[in-house]
Amino acid sequence: MPAILFEQQEQVAIVRLNRPEKRNALSREMIESLAEMFVSVEKHPDLRAIILTGAGDAFCAGTDIGELTGLDNDQAREVSERGQSLCDQIENCGLPVIAAVNGIAAGGGCELALACHLRIAATGAQFSLPETKLGAIPAYGGTQRLAREIGEGRAVEMMLTGKTMQAEEALELGLVTSVVPAGDLLGAAQALALQIARLAPLAIRACLEAVNRGTQLPLAEGLKLEAKLFASLFASEDVREGTSAFLEKRAPVFKGK
Repeated sequence: MPAILFEQQEQVAIVRLNRPEKRNALSREMIESLAEMFVSVEKHPDLRAIILTGAGDAFCAGTDIGELTGLDNDQAREVSERGQSLCDQIENCGLPVIAAVNGIAAGGGCELALACHLRIAATGAQFSLPETKLGAIPAYGGTQRLAREIGEGRAVEMMLTGKTMQAEEALELGLVTSVVPAGDLLGAAQALALQIARLAPLAIRACLEAVNRGTQLPLAEGLKLEAKLFASLFASEDVREGTSAFLEKRAPVFKGK
């Protein structure tokens, strides 16, 4: 059985980690398969959003610890860089990626969720970066992304203590945008994805680029990037369609051109 499942519903791709007997712990094979899948999904002309979730009762319990034993310095760096590359790929995907966190999101699983643009959690979902309990640190970008999401102090506390954050606290801190009953999780993620899918895909892509790149820049440079991206959209058919539809009081039909 494949460790990564893909299905398409309307304009939304559902990518599912499928190793429930290991609580979807990430093996090297899974990371490489996910990376390949995101390359193909991003280029799919009919897709407008991606949902990432886990099979069974867990989102992802982290990296498969069995693959971490006995690593030397070079091998450990390779593991980190492979995971970072996947998370960077998700974050820089031109399609919005929604994490539907259906249970534990620990270690590398939490880092996968952090790389997604939006996160929805089921009641009972849990987030943690417990690597210090193993004598290690988060290595797929968690030390950087968690601090940017919830603030340095709270992020450092989570990492230094290995504490687990419950879904309700994650909502309070802005780590997730909503918490829903477990049975409603996928439906809520699909509804959000379809809401996004109805809008102009070039504008969606530009928003993601403006935020992802702009937050790494000084404000003045970020504003220049915003203006550049705004101006570039006025060469598109979509912006003409959107403005015309508004003035004509009708629903726009966006084509991503």
